[in-house]
Amino acid sequence: MVRLTRAQQQARTRAAVLAAAREEFVEYGYTAAKVDRIAERAELTRGAVYSNFPGKRALYLAVLVELVERTGSPPAVEEPGSAGEALGAFARVWLARLPLVDDPAAGGRLQLRSLAGVIEDDAGRAVLAQTARLEALLLALMLESRAPEQPPTRRVRLAELALTLLGGSGLIAELAPGFGDPFDRARACEHLASLDFGDVWAPAYLPYIAPAARVEQAWTPPAEAGAPFTADAVDLAADGVVVVLGAGRLEAAEEAVRSARPGEQLTVVIVTDDPANTGRLVRLRVGDLLACLRQVSPSPLPDHLHLVLDDDARVAAAAGLAAVDDSTEAAVRISGNAVVARAEGRGAAYAVVKAETARTGGATT
Repeated sequence: MVRLTRAQQQARTRAAVLAAAREEFVEYGYTAAKVDRIAERAELTRGAVYSNFPGKRALYLAVLVELVERTGSPPAVEEPGSAGEALGAFARVWLARLPLVDDPAAGGRLQLRSLAGVIEDDAGRAVLAQTARLEALLLALMLESRAPEQPPTRRVRLAELALTLLGGSGLIAELAPGFGDPFDRARACEHLASLDFGDVWAPAYLPYIAPAARVEQAWTPPAEAGAPFTADAVDLAADGVVVVLGAGRLEAAEEAVRSARPGEQLTVVIVTDDPANTGRLVRLRVGDLLACLRQVSPSPLPDHLHLVLDDDARVAAAAGLAAVDDSTEAAVRISGNAVVARAEGRGAAYAVVKAETARTGGATT
């Protein structure tokens, strides 16, 4: 008889709970689902469920994350042409999740990654809004890479509008499945790219950001960078900039991206003090968007940009942060295995990106 290690037994228990929860949510939906029934389905105690997931919302989000990460999707083999073609292709991929008219309502909501009735508290809604801003930025970067002009026109407002249209399509499909033609919506998204939104990135506060502090400290990041969204491995020891953002400050990712020096490694590290709920929400939304983007383009984001979900805050600790929450905003510049510049608070990414990299006698210049 083979004895399982404690870790193996825990992994088996979590897998059983997730499988049972998926069945429960498909049959009853989120609101009517019961943790007691999930425990019965998994042939476990209620306590065993709660020892792995702190509540029904965390369990629901975990089921959706697993759905996104395990759903096989054919990757794109070639780059789309124009921004309009890329946006139309993205819309078609996204709209493939819409349930059919005769699909059960509860199962259809799960397929839609529906958060209706799940995120209702003010803090959760604020994080969801920040996550949507990050999603728009990532979609915009893919669209901007198709622009013929250099530097490319900012496409964030276009991405926000497209995501609004697609999100509305999901809500209508949830309430009135079968209404409207998804191909019409995909064509509409494609034509949105021809509109001139006069989109520029020029925040008025940039000139007033205080310079980053010059430091000389050892940089000892963890060997593995949490859960990377954009690559199998992220070399945190490489020279570049590491930006640590709480889930309530994700809009500051654009500040880092727009300010970054061409080709310099930029790692955006997302942290929260509630990994089971907030962390999974971010992982779900950002992971889902990137899964769609990868079906449109084999390289949807710049090679030098990395996104990491730092659930255990080990990367944040290496950056000198003793504690993190959803309001965290900090950045460090890495040069020669040392932290040579640091900033915290609003504008931290911009301040550190602009900091000098050379060191003389233990100080940056």
